[in-house]
Amino acid sequence: MTAKAILDELKPLGRDSYMKILLNHGVKEPIFGVKIEDMKKIQKRIKKDYQLALDLYDTGVFDAMYLAGLIADDLKMTKKDLGRWVEKANCPTLCEYTVSWVAAEGQHGHELALEWIESKKEGVAAAGWATLSHLVALKDDKELDLAELKKLLGRVQKTIHDQPNRVRYAMNGFVIAVGSYVKALTALALEVGAKVGKVLVEMDGTACKVPFAPEYIQKVEKRGNIGKKKKTVKC
Repeated sequence: MTAKAILDELKPLGRDSYMKILLNHGVKEPIFGVKIEDMKKIQKRIKKDYQLALDLYDTGVFDAMYLAGLIADDLKMTKKDLGRWVEKANCPTLCEYTVSWVAAEGQHGHELALEWIESKKEGVAAAGWATLSHLVALKDDKELDLAELKKLLGRVQKTIHDQPNRVRYAMNGFVIAVGSYVKALTALALEVGAKVGKVLVEMDGTACKVPFAPEYIQKVEKRGNIGKKKKTVKC
């Protein structure tokens, strides 16, 4: 299976109505407008393919880049591969989901996340915070550095309102993730979220809203899901 063959398969699956939704959410052209449910059928057939994922991502077509994240063999992805991916990611969906998913489920997620959050590039920094969020959702608490997470929460509290748009969104998501997935830090995340207050993020003219961290964490708490980890963050 080649990237060209997959592109030929994806193109007729595109829908103008869905493409408009994606464009409204900051996705950049070229784009076919393939629904995720249709991509998942291809993912189910291919399962994982390291080289094909790299080739699909290199096409620059959004749908192919998103599919690349779904079929990537995460453990084979090198730091160089992930560095190329984060630099080529040109919209929030790719930065905060596709690239950060693959980074978090691979071997270099923690190291790269800490590197990326220091970037002056909005998309790269947002990818870093998103990767940290995915890591706490995936890893057992015994594998996490709780002292480091506390420091990062403190950093969010002090700096979030001074950050670029998508970095604010990803930082807010990090507070929610820590509060929801790391039971020992739920109380601290609630405290930080309350002190931060509501986070303002321009959502590209869509009806999407930024969740208020304490409210979100409390809903997770009411469902009895605090500390319940995910097997995968890809969706």
